Amino acid sequence: MPPRYSTNNEDIDNKLFDLIDQNGPCENRDLIHQLMVTALKLAKDGTDRGDLKIMNSTLKEMRFTWKVFGPYRRHRKVSVFGSARTPEGHPDYVMAEQFSKRIADEGFMTITGGGNGIMKAGNAGAGRERTFGANIRLPFEQASNSVIAGDTKAINFKYFFTRKLAFIKESHAVVCFPGGFGTHDEAYESMTLIQTGKSHIIPVVLVHPAGSLFWTTWEEYVLEHLLETGLISKDDTSLYLVTDSVERAVQEVVQFYRRYHSSRYVGDLLVFRMQAPLTAEELALVNGEFSDLLSGGVFEQSDHLPQEVNDPHIAHLPRLSFRFIKRRFGRLRQLIDRINSFPLPEMGAACSPEVGEGGRIPEENDPD
Repeated sequence: MPPRYSTNNEDIDNKLFDLIDQNGPCENRDLIHQLMVTALKLAKDGTDRGDLKIMNSTLKEMRFTWKVFGPYRRHRKVSVFGSARTPEGHPDYVMAEQFSKRIADEGFMTITGGGNGIMKAGNAGAGRERTFGANIRLPFEQASNSVIAGDTKAINFKYFFTRKLAFIKESHAVVCFPGGFGTHDEAYESMTLIQTGKSHIIPVVLVHPAGSLFWTTWEEYVLEHLLETGLISKDDTSLYLVTDSVERAVQEVVQFYRRYHSSRYVGDLLVFRMQAPLTAEELALVNGEFSDLLSGGVFEQSDHLPQEVNDPHIAHLPRLSFRFIKRRFGRLRQLIDRINSFPLPEMGAACSPEVGEGGRIPEENDPD
């Protein structure tokens, strides 16, 4: 039987599989074959050389990116954004450095853009061993900061979109300090992807020093011009937090993973992995308070599902499964907050630090 995604030439398909086998053992033989098929289809399509250069550079960048992040895939990470122009000693810089140190103390690694300003503060606070730098090559040469320069966890990207994909896929929280267009772009993109279900829900925290109005006036604009006019829903305001406290920002990130661990889709089910099972009373409360999120059935607890065999290291975690209506993601965030508000049983005191495979991006059906 020919592969689903094929060159439509059985002999060529078989030769591609032979090349893969000759290259050595491969767990995902089918996907490597599809990548090779795509390359041949580009040749057959007569794709323009300029377009091929973009695709070629993109594939090279993403391969190297996953190679760098691979050894740390099961460590939770926080992306720290903010202005590259912020001088050392500025209250924004000091706060970003303090936050990154505190979140590192909680076991999280930090990802920054690798440049100066808030990016350097994030790298310095976390320390070289617990931080990544995702730099972008610009015409005016944004160099890596002195903390991360030369480290094996520093990556230089040609394209913004590949860099942004790395941030999106590898982050388990996004924390934004005051910054310009780029910072706002990252904040809005994170909230947009969560709001539309293109990314799993994670904390998005907008932080400024006490007395600053930087994110406060931003939120006033959102409430007046987006919420009051019906451009977003009330639930969408649950997707972010504005704070002037380092400790509150740290708490928002840590608390999110207190009882909730991670999630994935299995068929038409959304499956929450949890640090400890819900009691019968807690499950009844969830079913009573959040039935509006169900397209049918009820919230049910179980062990890991057979389809989750690619996550053996977290197979021991209990599951909460339900048929999610796949909208109202702000309300889904409220469900996670409710689950995290329940007391953590003594048996669950040692929370699992490991993250499931697949990153933050929900699986989609592949085009032919």
